[in-house]
Amino acid sequence: MTSCFEVFGLKKVINASGKMTALGASSVSEEVAFALKEAAQGYVEMDELIKFAGTIIASRTGAEDGCPTASASAGIAIATAATITGTNLSLIERMPQSAGLKNEVIIQKGQLVHYGANIGQMIRLGGGKVMEVGAANKVEKEHIEDTITDQTAALFYVKSHHAVQKGMQPIDVMVDLAAKYHIPLIIDAAAEQDFQHYIKMGADIVVYSGAKALAGPTSGFLCGKRNWMAACRAQYKGIGRAMKVGKESVAGLIAALQQQTSHEKTLEEQREQMSVMCEALNKLTGLACSLHMDEAGRTICRAQIKVQEEAGITAAQLQEKLEKGNPAIYLRHHYANVGLLYVDPRPLLPGDEAIIVKEITKILQEGK
Repeated sequence: MTSCFEVFGLKKVINASGKMTALGASSVSEEVAFALKEAAQGYVEMDELIKFAGTIIASRTGAEDGCPTASASAGIAIATAATITGTNLSLIERMPQSAGLKNEVIIQKGQLVHYGANIGQMIRLGGGKVMEVGAANKVEKEHIEDTITDQTAALFYVKSHHAVQKGMQPIDVMVDLAAKYHIPLIIDAAAEQDFQHYIKMGADIVVYSGAKALAGPTSGFLCGKRNWMAACRAQYKGIGRAMKVGKESVAGLIAALQQQTSHEKTLEEQREQMSVMCEALNKLTGLACSLHMDEAGRTICRAQIKVQEEAGITAAQLQEKLEKGNPAIYLRHHYANVGLLYVDPRPLLPGDEAIIVKEITKILQEGK
């Protein structure tokens, strides 16, 4: 089946990298696609739609309330602004110019990451003054506590595979400090799969992507304490206007949140699919393929492809050739410099894995 992108004259893309914004994040279910179509062809009072979406977000996450956003990145900026301004319209209209206000946002150094954009920039867009603490691979509780002042607006925690996975203070420490000093804790859980975990832990605001684990349209959502969600919605009279979420995205997000069963592949299905791929790739000289669980603890089973010297090509070169082909094939390449590429089964469409094996085989044969 020819996609609309191919009709536009763009080449076919096979996404074996993951729920990546650069590749359009997710393919949505028929139910979500129907909601997008219906919303695009009708009208609604946006304030009412946003409030209604908040009730659906709350029911799915166990939070007191919720707020839809254009993306998780927009959610970071909006959540930050909310902790600085509350619902005060005069302050909302000042953002991101927050000089003289309680505007400091404390984040551990190993979590101030780049995910396609810099998290610090998203905080600054919301008026936050970034206060990074500790070292890239070691943060003590004292580093955080010593940085808290009467100018601290929020504590910020990043739960992501991009963040340093060792030496950081855990969430429960952040929750305790937030409670002790009566400071809101924002958790960026953009790609996480459990939409209730961090609310149960005591976070005040949690940021999620609607287009990653949820497999909804390009969107994001916030969940948390009722007062903070009211302040987040109020930002649509300020910086949120430039990040406004459309009726189609909200409708699609609601549909994705309401789906009783996920159309995502189970862990068992992922293992089976990747085992078949590994069996085929292990027949090729210079490749060693095995199953590998997600490094951040999510229920994702990827195929790890180790490109050895006998292949006559490096992992980076193989990656480049795959991406320049037609179809363009994008593997997960965070560790290409040490010879490792990964195939994420979640975004693969039917037949994609066979095409990947075929194209890799062709590239290796051409190099001989």
